[in-house]
Parts: sequence; C-alpha cells; structure tokens
Amino acid sequence: MSHIYQLTKGIIKENPIFVIVLGMCPTLATTSSAINGMGMGLATTFVLLSSNTVISLIARFIPDKVRIPSYIVVIATFVTIVDLVMQAYTQSLYESLGIFIPLIVVNCIVLGRAEAFANKNGVFDSMLDGLGMGLGFTLALTLLGSVREILGNFSVFGLKLIPKEPVWTAGQFFHDPMLVFILAPGAFIALAYMIAIFNKLKK
Repeated sequence: MSHIYQLTKGIIKENPIFVIVLGMCPTLATTSSAINGMGMGLATTFVLLSSNTVISLIARFIPDKVRIPSYIVVIATFVTIVDLVMQAYTQSLYESLGIFIPLIVVNCIVLGRAEAFANKNGVFDSMLDGLGMGLGFTLALTLLGSVREILGNFSVFGLKLIPKEPVWTAGQFFHDPMLVFILAPGAFIALAYMIAIFNKLKK
C-alpha cells in the first residue's frame, strides 16, 4: 500500500502544479498546446525518474558540502540525454519547447525531489517518487495545454474540433477562438481556474 501511495501522491495529493505550485515557468511557457505540454511533462518525467534513482544510489558517498552541485551534475546529465534524443527524433517538438528543455536542469521540482526524498530513501521508493511526480506534472501540463488549445484554437493535439466556417450552436455563432488563451495572459487565467477546480474536487 505504501508503494501505491508513493506512486500516486504526485498525481493527486501532492501534484506539483495544482497543489504544490512548483515549476511555474515551464508550465506557463510550454502549454500553448496539448502536445507541447505532454512533451515537456514526459521529458521532465524521464529526468525525475533517472536522477532520483542515481541520486538515491550515490547519496551516501557525496560529502554534504558538495551535495547540491553533485545533484545538479546528475540532473544535467539526464537533461542532456533528453535534449539530444528529442533533437534527433522529435525535431518539431524540440523546436517548439526550445530553451525550456535545457532549463529542466534548474526546475525546482527535479532538484526538490532529489533533496527532499531521493537522498534519504531507497532506490525503489525513489524511483516511484520520481515516476509519480513526473506523471502528475505531465498530467497537469497536458490538461492545461488541452484547455488552452481548445479555447484558443478550437483544436486539441492538432485536431480541429470546430470548422473554420461559423457554426450555429445554442443560438449563437462560434466563429473566432479566444486567442488570449494561447498567449501569456491566457496561461495565467487558465491555470488559476484549473488550480481552483482541482483543489475544490480534491476536498
């Protein structure tokens, strides 16, 4: 049961976006579409899972004075792997996410889990913690990206939901999407409402 809790707590109870409210920079900047949000989330999940595992293995051998720099080196190694793989195999997504892929190195979620959990717990628990937090992060970014894309472009994952021609629905014409939602102000608006809804449902 404890392992199940360790895996699921990052998705609901301690969701890094909707509950703890960490990693706001990539959350707001990369969720203009659902695919961007999912891509950023999965990249971060790989780094979380891998760095948590390695840091849990080597934590007892690292002197306390160089603890944080050592963790950053480990995290940067896996971020470099993600960066090179995405550049080679998902070029369009890589170009869309841009500088925010290398910036996973300084994402406070990744370093926070290394410091708060991985260096104090076993390998398996640390893997579950990284995977759970990563999945929670991915879910949050994908949901936020989907909402912004639907409202801002009438599409989701690139699939058009409403044709370009005006459509008569409920006595009104739906013609132009609310473009503000794929811009920076729309990110703040959508995230605020989603945090409120998530915490209301959670209670």
